Amino acid sequence: MRTTSTTSLEVIKDCCLVNGAIVAANSDREDYPCDVQNYRYVWPRDAAYICVAADRAGEHSIQENFYRWLINRAEGSDAGLLYQNYYTNGPKRWLGLQIDQNGSILWSIHEHFKGKYPDYAKELIIKLADGILGLWSGDHFNQITQDLWEERFTYPELKQYHTYSLASCIKGLECASDVSTKYSETAKEMKNVLIQAIAHDKSIRTPGKLPDMTPDASMLGLIWPFGIYEPKSSESGKIIEMVEKNLVKDYGVYRYPYDSYCGYRKYGIDGRRGSGPWPLLGFWMGIIQKLAGRPEKAKKYADFVYQYCQKNQTELLPEQIFDNTIQKSVRPLAWSHAMHILYENSA
Repeated sequence: MRTTSTTSLEVIKDCCLVNGAIVAANSDREDYPCDVQNYRYVWPRDAAYICVAADRAGEHSIQENFYRWLINRAEGSDAGLLYQNYYTNGPKRWLGLQIDQNGSILWSIHEHFKGKYPDYAKELIIKLADGILGLWSGDHFNQITQDLWEERFTYPELKQYHTYSLASCIKGLECASDVSTKYSETAKEMKNVLIQAIAHDKSIRTPGKLPDMTPDASMLGLIWPFGIYEPKSSESGKIIEMVEKNLVKDYGVYRYPYDSYCGYRKYGIDGRRGSGPWPLLGFWMGIIQKLAGRPEKAKKYADFVYQYCQKNQTELLPEQIFDNTIQKSVRPLAWSHAMHILYENSA
């Protein structure tokens, strides 16, 4: 048994609500574990990947509902800023400003409309792109921002930015240049800053006066989908090597060394018993290996996840895979299924 694109699309559609919101996981399911985190909230980043995956799978009905949800409901989107996550009716659940989500949504909108935008989409593009411009101070962000894993912050006085976040913003502004050339100008400036910062070490996940050099799988985003480096370039090769050397075990991909988050939660306590490899990262690496011309290597990363499905007789993909029967994970996770679809539909 292994998961299929049909199952993955069903999981995604199950996370799409009638008001347009797309939740990270539908915790109302009967088979959703009772002792893990509740993910029935909206993470715009997750939803961006989900929308692109749905498009690739031939499902085109959920994207516009979600973009309208962002305009009409997501608190803060009127100011062009997206925060950590949201309740399904629109209020912010946490206050962390995750500027990478702006870029991801802009990429998603571009992928869906291919440059032929209705008026409301242009409105959303301008708000989100201007939101990025308002935070950019030439070589750093002028407000505290949070990373995509929701565990680290940048500080303006240290001239910091998260590498993944800046790469996402660059891609988003490049996509928004369909609407205004001013966005492409800032994207070029950002790209020069980013390339200079990581020129000598592809492990720098947070440049600045106090850089963070911890190896992080989010660096894969510089290759795909944000395209800072071409998949077959030497720079991409160094990023792939960094991830494989530090974060891969038997083709399972971890987020970063000594990651403690496992998703367990009971009695109001976040257990943090130690992480497992993330299927979505395995498919992410698989996509990149395909793009780099190594389909057999890509298959090994995908097979690691399919073996989990076979062993557990399930088509539902979790957030993490554990090598014991004690730890449980959020399952099914829509982002995992989105990355599966994107892997299956990659070149």
